[in-house]
Amino acid sequence: SDKLKSLLELLPEHDLPEDVKSKHCKRCVVVGSGGILHGSELGHLLNQFDVVIRLNDAPVQGYTDHVGSKTTMRMTYPEGAPLSEHEYPPASLFVAVLFKSVDFNWLQAMVKNETL
Repeated sequence: SDKLKSLLELLPEHDLPEDVKSKHCKRCVVVGSGGILHGSELGHLLNQFDVVIRLNDAPVQGYTDHVGSKTTMRMTYPEGAPLSEHEYPPASLFVAVLFKSVDFNWLQAMVKNETL
């Protein structure tokens, strides 16, 4: 618990982005990374949701006809986080899902710009 407290002190205070908070009627969809949408051509339907939450690092580029192009939030475990800063769309929110002690080590290294 001491490690978690010290880690939380390193993090800046943040809230949800205004464009997410300000939606009056939130229609959300969670898009997994299992490939079940391949060939579905549901991309246009998925883009109509107010909030599109994508899990893990499943690709969007090249599959937009099936999975849509909109990403409001990307949730992943640290080991599934994109390695390049160019893989983080500036208009979407990255959510790290931490549950193992090594995940907290990863977050600390990211915040302090250290290597693992």
